[in-house]
Amino acid sequence: MNFEDLNLETRLLKELKSKGYTTATPIQEKAIPEILAGNDLLGLAQTGTGKTAAFALPILQKLSASPRKFKKIRALVLAPTRELAQQISQSFFNYGKGLQVKQTVVYGGVSTRPQADSIHRGTDILIATPGRLLDLMDQRIPDLSELEFLVLDEVDRMLDMGFVKDIKSIVAQIPPQRQTLMFSATLPGEIKKLASGLLRNPITIQVAPPSTTSENVSQSVYFIQRELKRKLLVSILGTEPSHYMLVFTRTKRGADRLNKTLNGAGFPSDCIHGDKTQAARQIALQKFKNKKVRILVATDVASRGLDINEISHVVNYDLPEDSESYVHRIGRTGRAGTLGKALTFCSQDEMGFLKDIKKLNGIKLETIQVPDLSAIDIPAGENTPKNEDFRRSENSFRRRDKRPRNEGRNENRNRNRNDNGQEFKNRNEGGNENRNRNENGQEFKSRSEGGNETRNRNENGQGFRKRNAGGGENRNGGYKKFGGKKKGFGFKRKRKTESVA
Repeated sequence: MNFEDLNLETRLLKELKSKGYTTATPIQEKAIPEILAGNDLLGLAQTGTGKTAAFALPILQKLSASPRKFKKIRALVLAPTRELAQQISQSFFNYGKGLQVKQTVVYGGVSTRPQADSIHRGTDILIATPGRLLDLMDQRIPDLSELEFLVLDEVDRMLDMGFVKDIKSIVAQIPPQRQTLMFSATLPGEIKKLASGLLRNPITIQVAPPSTTSENVSQSVYFIQRELKRKLLVSILGTEPSHYMLVFTRTKRGADRLNKTLNGAGFPSDCIHGDKTQAARQIALQKFKNKKVRILVATDVASRGLDINEISHVVNYDLPEDSESYVHRIGRTGRAGTLGKALTFCSQDEMGFLKDIKKLNGIKLETIQVPDLSAIDIPAGENTPKNEDFRRSENSFRRRDKRPRNEGRNENRNRNRNDNGQEFKNRNEGGNENRNRNENGQEFKSRSEGGNETRNRNENGQGFRKRNAGGGENRNGGYKKFGGKKKGFGFKRKRKTESVA
């Protein structure tokens, strides 16, 4: 179906045509009429099928047709990651160029001041990540009292990242009379429960069965030892040098190490993960989009919102712990009708993850024989010992191992010695408690035991135990406290007094 058949206004059709969009995708064909009709909606579709345009186009049309409310936010779109929030913001900007509709995007990792200033100037559409929006709401910056639309995009990912409480806190502070739209690639039980509490008589649109992968993506698996994964990736890059590749690792440290290895092997790459600053992530994405580097290493947390049609290969260097994350990973390729490849490297300790992925709606992966890697030379110091990168994913809150913190480590890095030169682990174990001495040279364990309380002396040289017992109020240059009240960062001073002998 063409966009002209969806009752979209002329200005929107003009912008779509200028960007080469004439035919609607299945999710757009089914969702746009329902949203224009004012219905709540639960949309289930694979990643890369045009879900953003499915809600952006009708919202822009409905907002432009009604009078603007002064400094009132009329539409709120929640996204799980900064990258996805930026992508949605760019889509609203591109489609709504001919309309008098303002939009603002807010996310963490950057200063709140420019975002708050933009909201204060007035905006119709606010695109936000849940955490940053709650920060701004605590400061009473956005006015959501006249909200007309609430959109939850990538709901399944927001639940995976622990945003359920944040979403409920936000919903509790917005008007109940609104149109709510939810979009997801998968449909776990938690989403059904959340949808039942947020949507009113919703229309459910299911383009494909939940948790299915695109037919445009060929999927294959290599069974390989963990320590040979880097050599295999370098081998694949050498045989297919013209393609653009997105490589997923489970940990942030693993992403950094792999990025270093690829650059050292002569394959320019960059990486993004949760520890990178927003500026660094933006620079890496821009380099990848502008084809200055053809390999981008990423973790699951940082991967959402990567809408780049040129990605030909997705490599699961580490298998995801959550099988549904596999669907989102490979959804980065084969977008907008293009063909893509998804390659998975599976080691022996990841067989359980692969089994769960295959169970997910009967996903089938073709097994590919590992080529001879003896000729592949990894730069010295870059190869990874076995199981070094096999840790919990970056969005996991559990400890990576259950060993005691000092097991296998050098507890005696800060060694203490007693007077005979003997080492001991604990500070007081070696009899070295007598670090303090009194005036007669006698040793004592506690500071006050050896009669060394005379650390404070008055002007006549007499010692006193308590700080004020010997007239030692003049610790601050001979000034008394004025009423014992603080002012600013110090005591207000009065006239200089004589010390009491």
